[in-house]
Amino acid sequence: MRFIHEPSPIAKGMSKSMDYASSGVDIELEGQAVASLISSLGKSTRKTGTFGAPVPVPGGFGGLIEFGEYYLALATDGVGSKLQIASAMNHFESVGIDCMAMNVNDLLCVGAEPIAFVDYVAVPKPDPEFHKQLGASLAEACRLANVTLAGGETASLPDIVNEVDVSGTALGYVRQGEQITGEHIQSDDVLIGLASDGIHSNGFSLVRAVMSEKGFDYGDAIPFERHHHGNPCTSFGDVYLIPTKIYCDPIVQLLESTHAEYGFNRGDIHGLCHVTGGGLTNLLRLHSSYGWVIDTPLAVHPEFDWIQEQGGITDWEMYRTFNMGMGMVLVVSKSASMAVLEWLQERGTTAQIVGRVHDDGKHVTHLPTGSTYDTY
Repeated sequence: MRFIHEPSPIAKGMSKSMDYASSGVDIELEGQAVASLISSLGKSTRKTGTFGAPVPVPGGFGGLIEFGEYYLALATDGVGSKLQIASAMNHFESVGIDCMAMNVNDLLCVGAEPIAFVDYVAVPKPDPEFHKQLGASLAEACRLANVTLAGGETASLPDIVNEVDVSGTALGYVRQGEQITGEHIQSDDVLIGLASDGIHSNGFSLVRAVMSEKGFDYGDAIPFERHHHGNPCTSFGDVYLIPTKIYCDPIVQLLESTHAEYGFNRGDIHGLCHVTGGGLTNLLRLHSSYGWVIDTPLAVHPEFDWIQEQGGITDWEMYRTFNMGMGMVLVVSKSASMAVLEWLQERGTTAQIVGRVHDDGKHVTHLPTGSTYDTY
């Protein structure tokens, strides 16, 4: 990934700044690998106008296929190396929620309502206690996302996997003509940020590298104050295993009807961005030419500050790797932005206007740190 501006390391006394690539995850190489995969794929055998025919979605958060008067939406993802922390702590109560969130949040970004989910679990050997915890977690995830668990698969693969792996696929739907692809985004549209609950499920290779480099254990007491839903977190493991926030409530309701009493409708929502791997660069997926300015960001969770200080990580790297307190972004027409914000806040959502769209080149600028990105 080419950068325009990269600040210096912030940690005092650090001779070398840690980054995602040094922890084993090379975002540039991953992008090249995905591009290579896509270039090798053939055209769909399903033709336009038939069930299952592909529908172009420039941002690629969720895939769409034709299904009569509706489009079906699909997304697939996993929990990633956060599972290694769950394994180390022997606490899997949150990983089903993580898996669900990574998928349904992507479906929301194309304007679809998630309705069903299937999971895939790979284990070195069966473990009834693990499956009990995972099952309870998936049940809670289905409640939070309001979806049906339609099936799943558990595979025991002692010769392939050494630790647990959990992934899944979510199904949603949207009426034709109501999909959200970013094509209606305009200069001076407003960005409304929705707060994250924590690190969510991205960047944990770097988190684990920092913990290992500095000699910390996941059971160690945290040197900062942190709460989740009113409950105090005492250890690093408590903080890192905070589940990924599921944004179905309030976004499904936000999109499902006209809110005339508030002065906006579905058409005022021009884009949605799930802030996952790649951090702020995810915004670049929404439009082929517009750029983005973040001038009033949401509050950063204390664990991000601690990770950055311990690893001597640059601001630029932090905002490219983590959500930094903002897990979802709505791109809203300027005229409706205050009404949408009021609607969200009345429903208990921590949200604020964080920036705007501009037509001065395709790049994301985080003004408080001076970090700028021009490539996803």
